[in-house]
Amino acid sequence: MAQGPLVGVKVVEFAGIGPGPFCGMLLADLGADVVRIDRAESVGRAAPDIMNRGKRSVAVDLKRPEGVEAALSLIGQTDALIEGFRPGVMERLGVGPEVALKRNPRIVYGRMTGWGQTGPWSTMAGHDIDYIALTGALHTMGRAGEPPAPPLNLVGDYGGGALYLAFGILAGVIEAKSSGKGQVIDCAMIDGAASLMTMFYGMKAAGMWNANRDDNLLDGGAHFYDTYECADGQWLAIGAIEPQFHAVLVKGLGLPADVFPAQMSRAEWPEYSKRVADVVKTKSRDEWMKVFDGTDACVAPVLSMDEAPKHPHNAERKTFVEAFGAVQPGPAPRFSRTAGAVNGAPALAGQHSEDVLKSWGVAAERVEGFLKAGAVVQA
Repeated sequence: MAQGPLVGVKVVEFAGIGPGPFCGMLLADLGADVVRIDRAESVGRAAPDIMNRGKRSVAVDLKRPEGVEAALSLIGQTDALIEGFRPGVMERLGVGPEVALKRNPRIVYGRMTGWGQTGPWSTMAGHDIDYIALTGALHTMGRAGEPPAPPLNLVGDYGGGALYLAFGILAGVIEAKSSGKGQVIDCAMIDGAASLMTMFYGMKAAGMWNANRDDNLLDGGAHFYDTYECADGQWLAIGAIEPQFHAVLVKGLGLPADVFPAQMSRAEWPEYSKRVADVVKTKSRDEWMKVFDGTDACVAPVLSMDEAPKHPHNAERKTFVEAFGAVQPGPAPRFSRTAGAVNGAPALAGQHSEDVLKSWGVAAERVEGFLKAGAVVQA
């Protein structure tokens, strides 16, 4: 039995990669009944994917008219839809927004793309790095004199894409409950990534941010907001921005209280950073954490993916869980009354085809017809 605040909400997710599946996973973790429509030819081929946890899968051949009708039978019963194809693909498949809204006037139709449904680049291919490049985000990341540094695909795909689509879907579903009308969400990763840059554009407008990498408050330019190598080759992350936290940092480093007389002087930051680096290099990472643990110095160890789940803080909060043979991040955020959960193993393509169709109200004889025609495949 699924649990979470979204129990009772139905979502159809068309199989894709990256932000679409992650958005579906977030909703499934909070209890939504997320049904993934996989390609019929994927049955028996695709390996389990953590982002498919808590979902059910129906394998459909959308090249067959019966397959389109099978998909529409689910669309007619859902609260929301997630698709991540280029503009026009869903229309050509026969399951575009116009058809979907005709079948289900209250559906929230979520469209996830990199460039958006409109604009001169809307039909071009792209990936996370391209989307954050066009927003100014990528230009800010990296060291002085070095190329911009890709921040994994967290900013465009997942931060600017999946999270904004989940936010949009939930807003749309809430609105539809009062209006009785659905709508289309044009969720572009470029828009989301730009939105995430709001604070920095504000700082730029106020004269507090410049175009030089590694020269600003939060990009590694400041001695109190950076990473430093320890004696054992491991790293510390320091983020002591506020004066009171900066004072605790200085004390923990064993330096005189007046060693950094002008904390916010950009001109002094390179020299200050060298002083911090020289001191941090004298102890191992774990030795430094014995000094700073429990203090307000804003110091944390830079952990590997193997280490992070074992850290006492993460362990106590169950930030990571072991489920279905894999250590993975647990559901977030936390709810006091309707807690989310890993609501099931990662769905395999076509694993739940017959069960989903019947449980969503499709007549048994129609389901049998879809299966016999090869329009729906049961793994």
